[in-house]
Amino acid sequence: MDGNRRYAKKLSVDSTEGHNKGFDKLSEVLKWCLDLGIPEVTVYAFSIENFKRNQEEVDALMELASDKFKRLLDEIDQINEWGVRVQVAGRLSLLPVELQALVSKSMLATRQNNKLQLNIAYSYTGRDEISRAASYIIDGVKNEELKADDIDEQLISQTLDLREPELLVRTSGEVRLSDFMLWQISKTVLYFTDVLWPEFTIWNLLAAIIHFQRHAPAVLQENENTPAQQDFMEKFESRKWQKLEKIVGC
Repeated sequence: MDGNRRYAKKLSVDSTEGHNKGFDKLSEVLKWCLDLGIPEVTVYAFSIENFKRNQEEVDALMELASDKFKRLLDEIDQINEWGVRVQVAGRLSLLPVELQALVSKSMLATRQNNKLQLNIAYSYTGRDEISRAASYIIDGVKNEELKADDIDEQLISQTLDLREPELLVRTSGEVRLSDFMLWQISKTVLYFTDVLWPEFTIWNLLAAIIHFQRHAPAVLQENENTPAQQDFMEKFESRKWQKLEKIVGC
């Protein structure tokens, strides 16, 4: 969702206003995706690299995220009625404690929803995601939950925060991936557009979908997990939810 700061500069307003417009645009795009029957949407909201920006802007972004997650929790009945499941990907331990709790509550409160999954990459980079997945698998071997022969490409993919996307859209004219889902995009259709994210319209979304339809590869079926892999993934998922419950004090 690139172009918030350039949008603010274009209107001669503070960068925080640009980020606010960007969050509002996300809500609008999600409604379009619900109407179109798109089952999963992933947005890159904040990179680990963004912590290197000036502290005032970082603090404003953290406060903005906290406000948005509070609003989500205030409207949780509506969110659940829409069937939206919220999944936050990234190194949550880098976030302020209050924001960690709000993120965890949002994920737990929407856990059972299945109409649309919203993945928010926050405090995220693709390389960090891969390194954390490797660490989880190493722990699985140390705990004798896995053997070396159980480790394959599919297991690594399942241990990552995010699944393989069919279509990746980047706004604002940038044609870099910026450390986003580096493992997952080997077969993904890429679509780059010059429009700034706060100015993204339904027509831009439909243009991206038409581009995908023209270039979509054949869908390949995943192999079934071995019993050891299945057992590891069940324990992995259980530990993930337990960690979130611990953060919110459940």
